Amino acid sequence: MKIDAFDFELPEERIALRPVNPRDSAKLLTINAGRDGELADRVVNELAELLSPGDALVFNDTKVIPAQLEGIRRREDVEARVGLTLHMEEAPDTWRAFVRGAKKLKLGELVEFGGADFTAEVLEKGDAGEIVFRFNRSGQALRDALAKRGHIPLPPYIALKRGEDERDRSDYQTIYARDEGAVAAPTAGLHFTDELMAKLDARGIERHFVTLHVGAGTFLPVKVDDTDDHVMHSERGIVTQETADALARVRSRGGKVVAVGTTSLRLLESAAQETGKVTAWQGATDIFIQPGYNFLAVDALMTNFHLPKSTLFMLVSAFAGLDTMRRAYEHAIENQYRFYSYGDSSLLFPALSAETKIGDTSFEVPPTKAR
Repeated sequence: MKIDAFDFELPEERIALRPVNPRDSAKLLTINAGRDGELADRVVNELAELLSPGDALVFNDTKVIPAQLEGIRRREDVEARVGLTLHMEEAPDTWRAFVRGAKKLKLGELVEFGGADFTAEVLEKGDAGEIVFRFNRSGQALRDALAKRGHIPLPPYIALKRGEDERDRSDYQTIYARDEGAVAAPTAGLHFTDELMAKLDARGIERHFVTLHVGAGTFLPVKVDDTDDHVMHSERGIVTQETADALARVRSRGGKVVAVGTTSLRLLESAAQETGKVTAWQGATDIFIQPGYNFLAVDALMTNFHLPKSTLFMLVSAFAGLDTMRRAYEHAIENQYRFYSYGDSSLLFPALSAETKIGDTSFEVPPTKAR
């Protein structure tokens, strides 16, 4: 498809620079493609009411690391500043990074970060400013150094308007973050609070976890005219046997698998067989979902509002239909929804009939209630 099909106008004031407080007081737009694109304005704290007992939420428990580093390259008496954004771990001491000033670097050179005690060697140079670095620290020692000298990699649409501060160290992290390695937060999960989790438990809605370490590639613009020519950056993830078995039980009794965020959805779809069964899986995925994709593993999706012409807007358009999503985004803009990472959320039911088949069972997409 032509990339222009996914374009829309977004007023600058609709871009959220801080999250709401409490987190679960954010707006939630329900988008029911199975009911002719029905829209309803809700609040995230009401999520339990929109799901049924026996449904399951699937969260991405990755933890954001301070993955931005400012360094210096020394060559004889000349110094040059180099900016790194780590985006995928290759080994305990080795990372791929997008680099500001990549052309200044040569293979084998060292970059210092705050002194000669913390350095990285240039191992490989790739396209579009991507470089592979090997650090002089490994594992937890490297994590500790990043925590001390790195910065939280705020999305460009926030970073261009304000600097990172201490609030972002907690704001840009889910309450269930566990496995360090992400460069960007799985932002749909930022809305969850202990109170909301308790409501979901009381409603009988299960929670399960997968891990996809979100890379900086999620912020890269699509630079092709046709979506078929776009190449996604890989991200590493894991679906455990325990989670795969639990989701199979949910499906077998007719419950819905609800992905919290596009990262959870992409990982589940990467781990799904043609039958829709999710299997234990580990590795790197570069799955690119656009209209025409046949979803296998996920029955509903909770996600924030995405950038125009982005792969994430293509994904939600595949899930609920491009026309439906364009109308939903128009509604969100007109009704003062807040966009992007710190913004409001949506709950999508798929672009199918109101009765959606799951294996040998079926479920009715619940009607939304206008407020």
